[in-house]
Amino acid sequence: MTSHDLTTELRDLDSTLQTVETVLDLDSLNKEKSELESIAAEPGLWDDPEKAQQVTSRLSHVQGELNRVTGLRSRIDDAGVLLELAAEETDEGTLTEAREEIASLRKLVDELEVRTLLSGPYDEREALVTVRSGAGGADASDFAEQLMRMYLRWAERHKYATEVYDVSYAEEAGIKSATFAVKAPYVYGTLSVEQGTHRMVRISKYDNQGRRQTAFAAVEVVPVVEQTDQIEVPDDEIRVDVYRASGPGGQGVNTTDSAVRLTHIPTGLVVTCQNERSQLQNKASAMNVLMAKLLQRKRAEEEAEINELRGDVTASWGDQMRTYVQHPYQMVKDLRTGWETNQPDVVLDGDIDGLIEAGIRWRKQRQAERAAAEAAV
Repeated sequence: MTSHDLTTELRDLDSTLQTVETVLDLDSLNKEKSELESIAAEPGLWDDPEKAQQVTSRLSHVQGELNRVTGLRSRIDDAGVLLELAAEETDEGTLTEAREEIASLRKLVDELEVRTLLSGPYDEREALVTVRSGAGGADASDFAEQLMRMYLRWAERHKYATEVYDVSYAEEAGIKSATFAVKAPYVYGTLSVEQGTHRMVRISKYDNQGRRQTAFAAVEVVPVVEQTDQIEVPDDEIRVDVYRASGPGGQGVNTTDSAVRLTHIPTGLVVTCQNERSQLQNKASAMNVLMAKLLQRKRAEEEAEINELRGDVTASWGDQMRTYVQHPYQMVKDLRTGWETNQPDVVLDGDIDGLIEAGIRWRKQRQAERAAAEAAV
C-alpha cells in the first residue's frame, strides 16, 4: 500500500473507532468505573464474598474496556504521526513500520467493533458449552472430542479461564459428550453463534478399508445463570443420583461415589458432573449447569411463542451449520455466512475468530432484516 492508501485506511479506522466509542458510551463506562471503585474500597466488601467477586470482576471488565479503547485511540494517533514522518523524509523503513502498525490496528478495531454487536439480553455473560457426538459411530465421537479441544484451545489463545464439568467417554474413541464453562465477559454472546450441528468429512481412522466417513456432532451454548434470573425449581422436581467417577478405559478417578447426576423430572433434562472429588461440589456445579439449561429452555420457549405469532418459520439455523472437510480436499465452510478456509487443521487447533466474527455479523444482519420486514408490515 502507498502512503496515500495508508492515510485513507487510517482515516477509516479512526471513523470506525469513533463509532465504537459512541456505542460503548465512554462517559457511562467512566461513571460506572468510579462507582465500582468506591464500592470496592468499602471496608466490609469482602464480608459478602459473592458480591465482592461480582464487583471486582465487573470493575476489571470495565477498566479493560476503557483501556482497550483509549489504547487504540492513542495508537491510531501515533500511526498518523508515523505516516507524516515517512512522507516528509521519504523513509521507506518508517513507511513499512506504519504499514505493519495499521494492519495490526485493523485487526484490533474490527474485533472491538464486533464486540459492540453483542447486545442480546445474556450476551455479556460467561458461557456453558456442551458438545455431543451424533451420527457416525467412532468417527463422530472422535470429532466431538476434536471440537471440545478446539473451543478449549480458542479460550486458551484468548487467556480465558475454563472449567470442565463432565466428560462422558465413548467406548472405542473420543467422547459421547462433554460440558465445560468458559469464564470471561461476553463469551456467551461470542460463542453462541457456534451453536448447531457440525459435520466432518474425512478418511476414517476406524475403518480398516480406509473409506471416507461423514460424522456429526452437536454444539450447545447457554449463558451462565446469575442470582437475578428468575428460575425456581422445587426440590421434588429434581432426582439426584450419585455414582463413582471414572475416566477413559474404566480407570477410577477416585474410590468414592462423588459423581452426581441431576434429572429435571418435568423436562427430562439430565446433567452430570464429576470433575471434583467432593459430592457436594459436584452437586453445586451440576445445579449451576442445570439452571443455565433451564434458563435457555425458557428463553427458547418465549422466542418460539413470539415467532409463532409472527408466522416466522425460519428462526433456527437448521441442523447443519458448518462443514469440516479433510478428504478429498481441505476445507472448512460455514453454511450460514459463506466464510471458508482451506486449513481445517488450523481451525481445529482453535483459530476460529474469523468464523465467530462472520457469524456475529451474519446474526446482526439477520436481526436487522427481520426488524425491517416487521416494520414494513
